[in-house]
Amino acid sequence: MKSAKEVDKARNTTQKHIELLGQQTSGFESSGGRTNAHEDPYVIQRGVYHRLAKQVMEENNNKHDLISVQANFQQFETHVIEVIQQAMMSFNQFVGGQAQKLEQLYSDMLGTAQRIPPDFEWKQFVGRSGEMLVDPNSPDRSMDAITFPNQNHKSTKPLIEGTLERKSRNKLSFSGYSAGYYVVTPSKYLHEFKDNDNLRKDPTPELSIYLPDATIGATNGEKFNVKGKDVSKGLGSKLSGSSEISFKAHSASDAQKWFEVIRPVVGAAPASASISEPTSPISPVDSKHASQPPIYAANSTASPTDEKQTAPLQTTGISGTQNVASPATATPISPVNHTPTSAAAPAAAVPGSGEEKI
Repeated sequence: MKSAKEVDKARNTTQKHIELLGQQTSGFESSGGRTNAHEDPYVIQRGVYHRLAKQVMEENNNKHDLISVQANFQQFETHVIEVIQQAMMSFNQFVGGQAQKLEQLYSDMLGTAQRIPPDFEWKQFVGRSGEMLVDPNSPDRSMDAITFPNQNHKSTKPLIEGTLERKSRNKLSFSGYSAGYYVVTPSKYLHEFKDNDNLRKDPTPELSIYLPDATIGATNGEKFNVKGKDVSKGLGSKLSGSSEISFKAHSASDAQKWFEVIRPVVGAAPASASISEPTSPISPVDSKHASQPPIYAANSTASPTDEKQTAPLQTTGISGTQNVASPATATPISPVNHTPTSAAAPAAAVPGSGEEKI
């Protein structure tokens, strides 16, 4: 049957992906957890779930087809008996004028045929070959009861996962943020997925950032920034530069949880919380600025703007524009209009430091 072939095909596909998961988890152990985005055991495990769900669906469809065929066989056997009975009744009517012996003979034949139960042949078949049939009362298979090798391997368990909102680069976007499903894996990747559904489509990451090569900004309420390179597109990713991505959690406590998980991975403790949304790393220009810590963890090389950051930073908030002075030229900020109460050097706008109004 065609459905049986589809079941075999789905099982072979699932088995190959399970074997691939075994290879990548072994590679994870031997390489010290360093792997590329497409070979991340977490991603491959989600692929196993996707193919396993398709296999279960094909198996259940095949089962239902077999049960339907079995039911049709029973109905066919019943129909055969009914046709024979009707034929015997017609025969008895045609020979009714013959001699009494023949009439009695045919009556006995009719009585014998009518004593046959409609499901006689079917019950005999079930008694002889019942092991070949599918039990209609058996429950359907469920993924919850299925296990496979390396299913609970430590490399497949996320450090943190959940829904975050990512700031859109499209200036025409109405909301400014788009929701996605994000996860930090033991392989030190930050992956973005459309959702947490493994059945509807193959769960391939939309975005993958290798966190040891990235930096993270301090939290600002429910917001925080991550700056790094997207490596989900293979060779094209190596030619692209780093970009700064703004995230927004459901609450400030959720943002802090993500921050606490990502901070050890990027390699150093970041600065204390700033009054504006985190920006690119800023380093002091001389020894008298050494008391001002950088906003990002010092895990990558300094930004080209580090040597020029002596003027106040200009940040744009919901209520207006405010200037944050550098350590050398701190300027008081008026609580009324957020403008400096004394003269300061011209403000230098830092990309990514503003907060888009919703």
